[in-house]
Amino acid sequence: MKNNKSIIDKLTALWALNESGLGGFLHVFNTPFTGLIVGGIAILLISLISYYAENKWQAILKALVIVLIIKMAVSPYSPFGAYVAVSFQAVFGAFLFSKFSWKGATIIVLGMVTFLESALQKLLILTIVYGTELWEAINLYGVWVQKKLNFMSETSTTSFLVTLYLLVYGICGILAGIFIKNIIKIIANKKETDFYLDHEISTSKDEKKKVSFKTKVIWVWLITVAVIVLAFSFFGGNLFGWQKAIYILLRSFLILMLWYLVIGPFLLKMVRKYLNKKESQYKEDITNAMDLFPYFRRILSYTWQETKHLKGYARFKYFMANSISNCIHFKVPSE
Repeated sequence: MKNNKSIIDKLTALWALNESGLGGFLHVFNTPFTGLIVGGIAILLISLISYYAENKWQAILKALVIVLIIKMAVSPYSPFGAYVAVSFQAVFGAFLFSKFSWKGATIIVLGMVTFLESALQKLLILTIVYGTELWEAINLYGVWVQKKLNFMSETSTTSFLVTLYLLVYGICGILAGIFIKNIIKIIANKKETDFYLDHEISTSKDEKKKVSFKTKVIWVWLITVAVIVLAFSFFGGNLFGWQKAIYILLRSFLILMLWYLVIGPFLLKMVRKYLNKKESQYKEDITNAMDLFPYFRRILSYTWQETKHLKGYARFKYFMANSISNCIHFKVPSE
């Protein structure tokens, strides 16, 4: 295929835009499911890089390094877990696509496994921070609710909720895989023609102040601790009480402080040290990718307006396919 390098470079830039949260996708999909959508888009772009690349493993890993360097520069406060999630998606995708064709169940497996990894990572973090006491508190709430409903089950509330949580993520991953296959088919069947931005496209700037990541963490911690404390205080009886609640409060606080002041910064420092070494090697690629960001935001806005005659799922599908197609075939004015 012609211009495959140019296409892969633009897909890498789109992936970096998606991960760094500079706008575009995140502005369009400002919903509680942003994490799932961002993860789904990442899998879509990894799959497309594989589709256009001859050496799939090399192309995806190179794109990953560029994306992480841009993420580090644009979103320096991103948690270490975000780097782990992105790297897992890329490495697992590179492994699958280097062994199997995207036409089979490869993308569906990629979607399901990466979504489950994201869910398990969240559950693991909760368990590390709050200990098994979190699950004990949930079970106490579950028993209380079941008594109110005159219904008692041998299955613990924790087992039910964790199973349901993983099931939802797994199903979403499968659906994302099917959706991505459809998107790739639409893009592959489109006539490859150059795309130009002939006129200025008015874009409304998002003036909303974003709540910092650290502020969100504090609120989540406070709410979660409050839920656990209330469970042990009101439903735990003499077996638990305030002593247990205070222990959970101090334990979770100390672990969070240890993570944010010692372990997290150390791991991020190691990641950044590695990425800084690679930065000079990919300096031109990184500059070119970031130079495309303003154009891509305008293309996304233009494509969203272009698909306004469609409704619901059809609009979402063709907006995604047409946006990516327009971006990868976009001609920079200087070209």
